[in-house]
Amino acid sequence: MRGDKKNLVIIGGGFAGAKLAQKLERRVADDWEIYLLSQTNFVTFNPLLPEVVGASVLPGHVQAPIRQMLKRTRIRMVTVDTVDFVARKISYHNNEPGELHFDQVVFAAGVRANIGMIEGMEKHGLPLKTVGDALYIRNRVIDCLEQATIHPDPGRRKQLTTFVIVGGGFSGVETTGELDDFLKTAERYYKNVQRKDCRIILLHGTGRLLPELSPALAAKTLKIFRQRNIDVRLESVVVKVANETVHLASGELIHGATIICTIGATPHAFLQHEALPRKRGKILTRADMSVAGLEGVWALGDCALVPNAKDGQPCPPTAQFADRQARQLARNIAAALRGEPTRPFSFSPLGLLASIGHNKAVAEIFGIEFSGFIAWLMWRGIYLLKVPTLARKARLFLEWNWAMLFPPDIAHLGFHRTENSAQPGTGSRTQCESVHEKSEEA
Repeated sequence: MRGDKKNLVIIGGGFAGAKLAQKLERRVADDWEIYLLSQTNFVTFNPLLPEVVGASVLPGHVQAPIRQMLKRTRIRMVTVDTVDFVARKISYHNNEPGELHFDQVVFAAGVRANIGMIEGMEKHGLPLKTVGDALYIRNRVIDCLEQATIHPDPGRRKQLTTFVIVGGGFSGVETTGELDDFLKTAERYYKNVQRKDCRIILLHGTGRLLPELSPALAAKTLKIFRQRNIDVRLESVVVKVANETVHLASGELIHGATIICTIGATPHAFLQHEALPRKRGKILTRADMSVAGLEGVWALGDCALVPNAKDGQPCPPTAQFADRQARQLARNIAAALRGEPTRPFSFSPLGLLASIGHNKAVAEIFGIEFSGFIAWLMWRGIYLLKVPTLARKARLFLEWNWAMLFPPDIAHLGFHRTENSAQPGTGSRTQCESVHEKSEEA
């Protein structure tokens, strides 16, 4: 029995979904139950994942428990399998399968990494989409330094300390900056590893980095990276990845023991429903974020193609747009439930920022360009305000200040339970493999 209450279900516990649930709790009447379905019970602040790679912050500092953010919402940590718009129910599973009826449903599931878009990347590349990915890359970098310290062959040592990053957008540029800072600080603890042998190669398929920012800031970023001896290669289209080798469309081969992929995204399987209008793999919405042809169905965030009434263009997949979409959609859903008209989403972005390492950043705020230390302070201040929950803000603030005074943590953070070493096959997994397994499970 469902009782007298109706169900409003949000699929996806990321930044957009959790923010929407927060706002709906204050706007939806008590005769509605709000459900949040999420594969994890935490929100990850993805813009800070490069800082986890560079050991600038601890993994837990970029995650906020959803149950501490929401009061009224019912949270189910499950994986959604199908959505039936005729029967109006959602099928999901955790340890056991389950179903949930809905009267209103919101898709806020985001996207997942699509490293399969390049041949061989899925097997030989390292994605950066989750905290598990960031921690695995961090461990991989440390593992390579440890191996290079004891390897007798100088050529192999250079291969181990060559890191290739595919993609020169925000994630790729910030990971490059963080990795460069980490190597500069950590190499003094590895006696057989020389800084000149540590190489970072950043491959980008178009003519300039950070296409979302102005050409001037993109050129500034390129100049700073090259001054730091970071090998930036523009117009370098990756067509294949093999074991420690990247194949470019030009025929050139790039060798490196660690290949990090910051490009490519694909929607979740349950979003490929024939009833959902889609474009570029995303759910196509009306101006008010409702889905045409489906009563009581809405979408926002990275999984949706939401038109911005301010300029008529689709909204970019950034945190500030997800935040504003969640606020507007909460108002629209509440209005729709009262039988009132909804409003189109309209927002002018405040600006964009990218950290480029070494206490420097590039930023474009209200059309004004900044770079260097001032931009870096702005980057940290704005992101600190956006991180969910006061507890996480305080932890992150303390951690950032700690990192300015002390070197990064170079401990290899392997997590796996104790096993019986007498059993066949045990003891053969590396700590990196163990962390990777945990990441896949998450």
